[in-house]
Amino acid sequence: MRKTRALAAAGAAVAVLGVAAPVAVADGGRVANPSNIVAQPGVIARGGQLTITVDGCPHGGHATSNAFQRTNLTPLNNRNDTARGTATIDDNARPGPYDITVHCSGRSLTRPAAFTVIGGVRGGIGGSSTTGATPTDMAIGGSLVAAAVAGSGFFWMRRRAEKRI
Repeated sequence: MRKTRALAAAGAAVAVLGVAAPVAVADGGRVANPSNIVAQPGVIARGGQLTITVDGCPHGGHATSNAFQRTNLTPLNNRNDTARGTATIDDNARPGPYDITVHCSGRSLTRPAAFTVIGGVRGGIGGSSTTGATPTDMAIGGSLVAAAVAGSGFFWMRRRAEKRI
């Protein structure tokens, strides 16, 4: 009974190694799996450049996202299994989080919400306001200024009266 179990376990191990061996030999003895996708910076404006670094991608590949066009990943010379690429965020990308999908050595990996695109600001014209103050804003501001002037006058008049006594 024990010999049967030992033979079954050995047969299963040989079968697993037999299936994995061609993949390992095809990649120089290593099984390449893309992993650890890093996008820098994590928050970026439209038109900015995003650096994508992927571990487990020794021969390079490419990265895709809805926020940028297909970007090639090239292997780094100093690191064995790392590849890097630079993507330019589309000018029409909507603000929000975006996924990155990496394709290396016939395998793919997706990192959800890898980076966030933020909307631009209108510099030089006061930030995001283009219409100016509304009549309601002017009325509220004017009443606050009038209340401050009246309160200050009352305070100073009262102090003046206390000095005479």
